[in-house]
Amino acid sequence: MITKQTTLNTLITDYPELQPTLELHGIKGLDNPHILKQIGDKTLDDMMRLKGKNVDVFIELLNEQLTKDTVDVTLMEQSTNGSYNMLGLLPCPVRMPLLEGLHDLPNIEQVNHELKAAAEGLDWLKDSVKKAHSEDDLADIYISAGFDLFFEDSLMNQYKTQKVFKDYYADVPFNPDFDNDTIQLKDPQHDYSMIGVVPAVFLVNTKELGDRPMPKTWEDILDPVFKGSISLPVSDFDLFNAIMIHLYKSFGEDAIVTLGEQLVESMHPSQMVKSDTRSRVKPAISIMPYFFTKMALPGSVMQAVWPEDGAIISPIFMLTKARKETELKPYTDYFQSREVGEILAHKGLFPSTHPQVDNKLSNPTFQWIGWDYINNNNIGEILDRCKELFEKGMANNGSHNR
Repeated sequence: MITKQTTLNTLITDYPELQPTLELHGIKGLDNPHILKQIGDKTLDDMMRLKGKNVDVFIELLNEQLTKDTVDVTLMEQSTNGSYNMLGLLPCPVRMPLLEGLHDLPNIEQVNHELKAAAEGLDWLKDSVKKAHSEDDLADIYISAGFDLFFEDSLMNQYKTQKVFKDYYADVPFNPDFDNDTIQLKDPQHDYSMIGVVPAVFLVNTKELGDRPMPKTWEDILDPVFKGSISLPVSDFDLFNAIMIHLYKSFGEDAIVTLGEQLVESMHPSQMVKSDTRSRVKPAISIMPYFFTKMALPGSVMQAVWPEDGAIISPIFMLTKARKETELKPYTDYFQSREVGEILAHKGLFPSTHPQVDNKLSNPTFQWIGWDYINNNNIGEILDRCKELFEKGMANNGSHNR
């Protein structure tokens, strides 16, 4: 059992499988003996206080992650000779309860499933799609976020245009948070389903902000006063791509160059854990999934800001083969259930599309790139261009080695 007094040395020695989770939360470089020698004696309590985050929430996440191997082994033992295949990524904070619910479904042994933690990235999933030569080579169900995976012509978009996929729930209304005068999230072509979204918001370090204005909108973060002062979820490709493509659509190419220039100049782990009395560079603004703002300590210098012009969202898609609806629907019904919606919304703060789920948000506003934009543009080319522009901005502020 991990506690507040568990040191980084103990974590990396006794629980090496937790290293990806630690890195996701900014505790990086533990595989470097020099860095580990510097910070290995720090406790989790020390680390979270230095970062202005809620240690109790973080410990809960780590202890949940430790149950991963036991549950996954059970699932793998029951899903190696099934008739159907399910692949994808699940958000880390809710992955275990979602897998446990899946494991309880009748006849789940009929489904070979590999649902990895989102922190592991999309590359393995994209590689499996690239190797496919036809619909028969694809999995029957895909669950994940990711603009590039689902809308690049060389990946899923070619099968979308062939009508390989079908939204079995096209006639089921979305949650009012996503079906109103300002946002229409449901796919009008009835190809892709969605189960929820990952919203991006701001976490502001008011001490580092100083006398600069509090950012309230996405345009605000492009203000030159924030050059070298913003932390971005670059390793969270799904959300990072969503942020880039939204800003590209709204503000053009210069905005993406500026975004690269805004990236904080130094994020080295040894600097992150130094005393506040030492000179270091820290982000004034961190752009992150809404869930992680939950770790900010009440009354600390860290203040969560929901953008006035809406949290940019990366939808959690579910793709299901049209010709197997009868066979697959008992399993997809689970992911479209109120039970799963409440796990997403209440345990993970990932607002659900289920119409009966209370997302517990006060007058939420969201930014969605829009289906017209997706269907009338080459999303893969736009993302490639955004990456070029962002790297140009990083080079401008000396961040090209990050």
